[in-house]
Amino acid sequence: MNVIVFSDEYFMKEALKEAGKALLRDEVPVGAVIVYKNQVIARAHNLTETLNDVTAHAEMQAITAAANAIGGKYLNECTLYVTLEPCIMCAGATYWAQLGKMVYGADDEVRGFTRIRQKILHPKTLVVSGILAEQSGRMLKDFFKMKREREAGG
Repeated sequence: MNVIVFSDEYFMKEALKEAGKALLRDEVPVGAVIVYKNQVIARAHNLTETLNDVTAHAEMQAITAAANAIGGKYLNECTLYVTLEPCIMCAGATYWAQLGKMVYGADDEVRGFTRIRQKILHPKTLVVSGILAEQSGRMLKDFFKMKREREAGG
């Protein structure tokens, strides 16, 4: 029996689809998927405006869904794919979930967890960055440009 192993790019494209769903809701277009044994077990996107909840980031939504999917709070055998570098809150949540691997697209130059000098992630969490960063970053830049134009009346 042949087992197909999907690439980080494949799963990041799935996260980008989630970011597109956020965009359609006029949410900051960040998407996330969590993979367990080569299968997507959670899909999420930002819902902070929709739920009026500052903690409703894509990663937080995905972590909750993944824990429910596997029936446990520890995600040490899971990989989080997220289109934007997680903030400190979301990175902290991955610590408590003991996330096995994190893959993110675009760097967050302002609020990303790597801006902090302290170790925030679980010591066993592997990190891969820059996967489809161009597409992830472009979606975010276009969103904020559109927001500014709308607010300026253009």
